[in-house]
Amino acid sequence: MMRRHTPIDKVIANFDKALKTLVPFSNQSHQPNPADRCSNEEVSAEQSKHIAGLMRINHTGEVCAQALYQGQAATARLKDVRATMEQAADEEIDHLVWCEERLKQLNAKTSLLNPAFYGLSFTIGAIAGLIGDKYSLGFVAATEEQVCKHLQSHLKQIPESDQKSRAILLQMLEDEEKHATVALQSGGVDYPAQAKQCMSLIARVMTKTTYRI
Repeated sequence: MMRRHTPIDKVIANFDKALKTLVPFSNQSHQPNPADRCSNEEVSAEQSKHIAGLMRINHTGEVCAQALYQGQAATARLKDVRATMEQAADEEIDHLVWCEERLKQLNAKTSLLNPAFYGLSFTIGAIAGLIGDKYSLGFVAATEEQVCKHLQSHLKQIPESDQKSRAILLQMLEDEEKHATVALQSGGVDYPAQAKQCMSLIARVMTKTTYRI
């Protein structure tokens, strides 16, 4: 007989996921790192520093994605919606691990602000879930749209010689576009342009701070 999870069990599970998200190299990816297929070409010290800043932003974005999905899954009303959130969170773990590995190769660290961004994103996700599943799914789609724009911008800034970073971002871009599509197909509301602009401003604060810190 399968044991039913109590509210305390769920709190402990969420705390465990938060620790694994915030402590580097606590997770394992389900899919091979796309960078492993690429040769390690030399980049200048200045380029390496800039690439590290961009990858730090992307890593924090994945921290936020984990928190967002966990918060939404905690308050989602429908089981299939909850399952969609949990599956997306599992897929985002790959991105998290890949970014950590690339930062280590670049002799760089993850952002010190990650715990704050995790807590904020979890709260936003939980509130979105409480408002309603269709709005929660719509928030996922709108968030992923913002992420895709950042990834496209970063790909333009990373030199062709850095095939490892580019391979990671290209795979992330493909996955994020899929998550956005699935969220809308699952019944998510397409948010108005004004709401997306507000989300873009918040994302800009995150990118400006985590680039260096």
